[in-house]
Amino acid sequence: MTRFPLLRTAVLSGLFTFGGHCVAQISLQSAVNLALKNSPRIRLAQADLDKARAARSEARDAYIPTVGVVTGYGQSTGAPLNVPVVFSISAQSLVFSFSQKDYIRSADQAVQAAELILHNNQVEVVEDTTNTYLALDYALERKSVLHESIAYADRLVSVTTDRISLGVDAKVELPKSRRTGTQLRLASLQTDDDIAANRQHLAQLTGLPATALVTDRNSVPAFTRSPANEEVDMDKLPDSDGIKAAFANARAKQYVAFGDSRYLLRPQIILAANYSRVATSLSSYLDYYPRYGGAPGFPNSENALSFGLQFNFPLLDMAHRAKARGSAADAARAYAEADQQRGVYREGRSKLLNSSRELDLRAQLARDDREIAQDQLETLQIQMQQEGGSQGAQVTPKDQLNAQLQERQKYLDVLAADLQLRQTQVNLLRQTDRLGNWLLTTPGSRTVTPTVAPAAGIPVPTPLGTSPGVLPQSPTVTPHP
Repeated sequence: MTRFPLLRTAVLSGLFTFGGHCVAQISLQSAVNLALKNSPRIRLAQADLDKARAARSEARDAYIPTVGVVTGYGQSTGAPLNVPVVFSISAQSLVFSFSQKDYIRSADQAVQAAELILHNNQVEVVEDTTNTYLALDYALERKSVLHESIAYADRLVSVTTDRISLGVDAKVELPKSRRTGTQLRLASLQTDDDIAANRQHLAQLTGLPATALVTDRNSVPAFTRSPANEEVDMDKLPDSDGIKAAFANARAKQYVAFGDSRYLLRPQIILAANYSRVATSLSSYLDYYPRYGGAPGFPNSENALSFGLQFNFPLLDMAHRAKARGSAADAARAYAEADQQRGVYREGRSKLLNSSRELDLRAQLARDDREIAQDQLETLQIQMQQEGGSQGAQVTPKDQLNAQLQERQKYLDVLAADLQLRQTQVNLLRQTDRLGNWLLTTPGSRTVTPTVAPAAGIPVPTPLGTSPGVLPQSPTVTPHP
């Protein structure tokens, strides 16, 4: 079986101090490495794997002789109840059994199921860490955009107030302007909640303190091509490790059922050996068995040795027959549950692929809307520069501020759509066994990049290099028997 090495612990970005604030920046690869090392789910799965391996050794060791020593001291009188043995060394082992080989196969399948569950948990932790990291990164970027948008909204309120005092605008324009600023501040508070929640979850995954934990967007590999845009044959996609583990567990129960059904009317051969040391000085054994004491023609010996094979033929055992029926029922149920899980998994994977295609188009629409808003803003700025201080100016500062706010809002829409698409792509990468390869590719900038400086209070230190690890590989799965 393939062993599952954890990702090598990467070099964690250090602590930096900017303007009195202590900021811990961590790369995506470092976060994944620490999550794999820190995850309780992985430790639980590793303990289950160790237990399954111990059970496999127990099944195989039935053919290895068990050796024990029995000794004691005491006196007796009267009729001897047994041979006065000082100490005895005995050995016993199974030589042949029709059932034991099936129990060993069952233990092998149980180990394979535990390995698959461990790998599945590792990949789930990688996926959870990656999505949380992306969510935190995008939330920090939204905070930066909202910080600039609030500044535009405050300026809009001031400009609107001046225009109302000059009689240019109606009074109703002022609450409209204030409402825009209030909406942006509300969105900023909600973004703060998202940042805090994602930081806390990422801290729980990695074992790092959540305070001032920031991301390094340059460590996120580029999404060069969306899996949703590829022609995918759903029938050829492999099942997840969780589904493979379910079928391995079903095969383990099936082998147990085979072993239980092959118990009756089949021989079992057991090897037994014994050496005993006999002493008659502390008992009346010689009074009752005088020949043992060395009578003429009957030499005395204090050593006893036995060796032989024991053949057992189970003829009738109704309890074991009922147990075999129960084992067969457990195996049938396990296969039915595995088939049910596979159906649900494949249906969900198909829906996810279709959803990813839709999200890809929505993200493209959001980027097109933002590009249109940018073009409109640039047009307004050019018109204001051309009109200059002319009294008949058609473009006012209020129009420019509204255009800037609209462009920032479109950019927020791009961030929301892009985050949803990226997280769906990560899920697809996992389900197509490409998440590990994607994480180990050369990090690059995302499709969406910030166009404004980070907001005040969210300093971004210079990123440090990290050492990417190797995502564990899924073990080879035995075909369905």
